[in-house]
Amino acid sequence: MIDPMTERLVRFQRPGALPYLIGADETRVAALFGLDAAAYRTLLDGFDQQTRQAAETLLALPGLADAVDRLPLHGQDAFHVVAVGESTTADRLSWFEILRHLVALRRPGDAVRFTNLAISGSTTTQALTQVPALGFQRPDLVLCMIGGNDSQHLAPDAPTLVSAPETERNLAMLHDLAQRRGPACWVWLTPSPIDEARAGDYQHFRRAGITWAGKDVDAIADHLLNRPELTVDTRTAITADHHFLDDGVHLSIEGHREIAAAVVHALAGAA
Repeated sequence: MIDPMTERLVRFQRPGALPYLIGADETRVAALFGLDAAAYRTLLDGFDQQTRQAAETLLALPGLADAVDRLPLHGQDAFHVVAVGESTTADRLSWFEILRHLVALRRPGDAVRFTNLAISGSTTTQALTQVPALGFQRPDLVLCMIGGNDSQHLAPDAPTLVSAPETERNLAMLHDLAQRRGPACWVWLTPSPIDEARAGDYQHFRRAGITWAGKDVDAIADHLLNRPELTVDTRTAITADHHFLDDGVHLSIEGHREIAAAVVHALAGAA
């Protein structure tokens, strides 16, 4: 029996996205969580099944399947979609994993590859260190959802972990430096909204003194919406209590399902 904390760690931690663990075999990665390879694979398969079921649910909605068909995922060779972000994207039940299944289920004959480079806890400053790895991946499409961790407050009266001007500088650098290494279509996703009441009541955040304010997330989202690249506003997708986990920051699979649908419609509409 795998304890809930280990399951949560496996869900949100993606060691294979770290540069020094890329290519590490599953046995070594499983050991990082105190698991053997079989138990680790059972967890991964379970998460994968959940995201596949979420994709199947979406495909039954009016217009969604047609929108997946219109996604601009064609190239001379295998089309490569890469995600950059933090725990909302690194999540094994994330919108990106649901998107992967949507394409696989609807367009099985298309050569589309998905690579998730998101690292839980990453700020925009830390994301800049991933630019070399991003260039190595040679993506055709980058989906970037970053900035939520910048808005953390390490004490109620402390400033945000990363200042607003620094966040804006980092976002611009992340895009511009990545484009120099191999131009790709770039799409932003705004940081998902925060349920301040739940986040404030969550015991682990309270113990650590960490708080979030919705206005800080909104400021980053508004900045992204004013950039020239396509931006998906996730705040319009996350509208119900059941879209959040108990910490008020991370999303349930229902929340991720809504974001996946928003991404599909935005990309299909821009095609």
